Amino acid sequence: MEKPLVVDLDGTLIKTDLLVETLLTYVNQNILNAFLFFVFLLKGKSYLKSKIAKSVDINVGTLPYNLDVVKFIEKEREAGRKVILATASNIKYAKEIADYTELFDYVLASDENVNLASRSKAHELVKRYGKGGFDYMGNSAADLTVWEQADKAIVVNPDRGVLTRAKRNANVTQTFDNRPSFLKSMLKAFRVHQWAKNILIFVPLAASHYLTELDQLFTGVFAFLLFSLCASTVYLLNDLLDLEDDRHHKSKCLRPFASGDLDVRVGLVLCPIILSLVLLSSFIFLPFDFFLVLVAYYVLTLAYSFKLKRIVMIDVITLALLYTIRIIAGGAVLGLEITFWLLAFSMFIFLSLALVKRYAELYEARKSGVEKTRGRGYRPSDLELLSSLGASSGYLSVLVMSLYINEPSTAAMYSHPAVIWLACPLLLYWISRTWMITHRGLMHDDPVVFALKDRASQIIGTLFILVFWLAI
Repeated sequence: MEKPLVVDLDGTLIKTDLLVETLLTYVNQNILNAFLFFVFLLKGKSYLKSKIAKSVDINVGTLPYNLDVVKFIEKEREAGRKVILATASNIKYAKEIADYTELFDYVLASDENVNLASRSKAHELVKRYGKGGFDYMGNSAADLTVWEQADKAIVVNPDRGVLTRAKRNANVTQTFDNRPSFLKSMLKAFRVHQWAKNILIFVPLAASHYLTELDQLFTGVFAFLLFSLCASTVYLLNDLLDLEDDRHHKSKCLRPFASGDLDVRVGLVLCPIILSLVLLSSFIFLPFDFFLVLVAYYVLTLAYSFKLKRIVMIDVITLALLYTIRIIAGGAVLGLEITFWLLAFSMFIFLSLALVKRYAELYEARKSGVEKTRGRGYRPSDLELLSSLGASSGYLSVLVMSLYINEPSTAAMYSHPAVIWLACPLLLYWISRTWMITHRGLMHDDPVVFALKDRASQIIGTLFILVFWLAI
């Protein structure tokens, strides 16, 4: 009779770590739970896992399963082989996954008293099947002691150095490595394409007609890079906190953390390191006002990530503020005054774009028959109201621009201020077209990214800049 196949869960059957994920969910429920983590950990890792399992439920159907491993197990079962799930994760989650996948004959997992990892797992398997009486499928350094007791070692997406050590001390007969490029996944997680939003830092420089000042331009570029890296830490944090919601989304489920292409522990390590470097650099090399604005931006994004994004209308107003803060940061780092007109214009135009984003999400929800979007307080029935509010906000930004043209101080800044009137119909057309596209369900879930890729938006943007250049 063929020896049973024993399969690990975290990093093997699924491309993620359940303890880390459920811990993130636990903290996301209430930020104060972060302190309870240390209290539970003092009583042992098994106790910690048990307490979290009692408070956090997971949707096993959306977990990022390693399909190559699933197919391998199915093939072994078809051949009549007995398959056991042996995991350090809590028994509650292990049984739910076993019931969902229908791949396992038996489940061994951690409970409140036993943390079934490394040596304890090896001891339990040897007690049941004898030394060399089973084959074992795993991925991490914790599995090395188990592989040493197994007849055959099957290595899946191993951590750094694990495969070499496994080959030295165990009988490695097969490996699975279907991970994408780490660098590619990191760039995707950092959402480098979203850095284009931070060009708003240069708006005060352009509005003050100082774009040709090389010193100011160099300072602006440095501030742009720091702000972009700061924003990337926000994206990492949001993706870590929104794992469950992202996995229910048509496109967001492909994000590196949600899909399991990038270890969630990488994000937890990188976030504080990059943020610390960014804040330290801005404090040392740039004006203190910019440092304060950057801190305010991050605090607001934290509030948005943990709470504000779930409150109807507060979320879109917060998004508009986050865009506007980028302009304020540009003024702070370059020592330029931000006018009332620029702030008013940015709030209205960015509120319109934030509502575009929510409308696009709700449109997809309505098309999918969902009654309420996950992680948000909106319902598909809100679509008509959101489009009305969004279009109105966009048109108000045009009104602010027209009032700005008639402002006496404008005549002092431009040789031909009347030429700026040409920008109004351009902006009216772009806002109307953007909302028409959104209404038809053709909008990317991020309107800024859509605008950067859209040919018509590129032409309108070029003409918009040309108008102001002619007015100088």
